[in-house]
Amino acid sequence: MAGVKDYSNTEVSKNREKIEYHIEQILNLVGEDAKREGLLETPARVTRMYEEIFAGYEVDPRDVLGVTFDENHEELVIVKDIVYYSQCEHHMAPFFGKIHIGYIPSGKIAGLSKFARLVEAITRRLQVQERITSQIADIINEVLQPNGVMVVVEGEHLCMCSRGVKKPGSKTVTSAVRGIFREDSASRAEFLSLVK
Repeated sequence: MAGVKDYSNTEVSKNREKIEYHIEQILNLVGEDAKREGLLETPARVTRMYEEIFAGYEVDPRDVLGVTFDENHEELVIVKDIVYYSQCEHHMAPFFGKIHIGYIPSGKIAGLSKFARLVEAITRRLQVQERITSQIADIINEVLQPNGVMVVVEGEHLCMCSRGVKKPGSKTVTSAVRGIFREDSASRAEFLSLVK
């Protein structure tokens, strides 16, 4: 099928039988009958889902930015509204939202799609939103060596919406600031006004 990624060579796929066995055991331990019709294929389906949602472990996020280009552009570049899905490492519950990335090049740029790929490589693993935010900023800073990087991550966490305090619709916003954005409030303000 066109557009469907192949996750058949991941750690999850290599451990497919073990994972399916343990999912079946969990179903039984929570009081279900893992052998009933509606659940017969659930361990296999969950394992296939894990191949996809944990595919970030198969990628070095630094490699994702790939080929960079020499370019004399030294003005703000923003890639905004990058949708992401991740899994909370505390409850293994999903969280999702949008990521906004801005950087001021210092002679080197990356293809725009590389930023979405970087987000995928970092978010498709067990995570916390704060770490996602810092990792994106740090990797862009390391690979592109720009004059500045700013990352804002918005997230809705199902571990907060569907359990615990049960506050659906609440959002968490985190930011990471590197380089010129730390000292230059005008640059920060420009970025924030453009991602609103």
